[in-house]
Amino acid sequence: MRRPLTEKRADGYNKPKAGDKMNWLDKIERKMGRHYIPNLMKYLCIIMAGLFILEYLPGLNSAYSLLRFDRARILQGEFWRVITFIFLPPDYSLIGVILSLYFYYFLGTALESRWGSARFNLYYLLGVIGNIVSGFILGYATNTYLNTSLLLAFAIYYPDFQFLLFFFLPIKVKWIGWLAAAGLIYELIVGTWPMRAALLFSLLPVAVFFGKQGWLQLKMDIRKLQFRMKMRK
Repeated sequence: MRRPLTEKRADGYNKPKAGDKMNWLDKIERKMGRHYIPNLMKYLCIIMAGLFILEYLPGLNSAYSLLRFDRARILQGEFWRVITFIFLPPDYSLIGVILSLYFYYFLGTALESRWGSARFNLYYLLGVIGNIVSGFILGYATNTYLNTSLLLAFAIYYPDFQFLLFFFLPIKVKWIGWLAAAGLIYELIVGTWPMRAALLFSLLPVAVFFGKQGWLQLKMDIRKLQFRMKMRK
């Protein structure tokens, strides 16, 4: 797995180039000032790994149930559940957790290197807020789709970046992104309404950050596929 060539900003702020017009994301970034967490994904992954370990310690195997989003319990006073669901590990097996956390860490740090810490914090925060809103409306919130949004963002920026699937099969990240998108569409079709709402709200940062760019990337991929099919005839 090779890392994208990006330059990390020390100040966390992705300053617009001279002559560029500032959009509303730039304005929010400036208002954030120093109120952001550098290396956010590193800390999230460390907490997730810690919770996974705690779950298997004697007497502490109820950590997941104490931290997951539960609207009824929140309204009864367990306010920490509003935010702690984002720290739940992505898998219940050791290998699954190790691979997932490494993958999330890689995606998160690559995006933070490209955007700066402030904008990456904003991206993740939009997804968290979307999940919380969804949770209070329909009673369900999860960090699964939120972390998938990192993959989609990475695939839009680096469509030709290659991962080694099963450690030996090279595959471009855009195809992994397409598979993830297909899985999300399937869940939209067969899932419950609470799951659908959580999914859509989790993808809010993708829509905000990549609305136009994502559509252009989609059209480009379709054209490339059509060209290859013509060449094979």
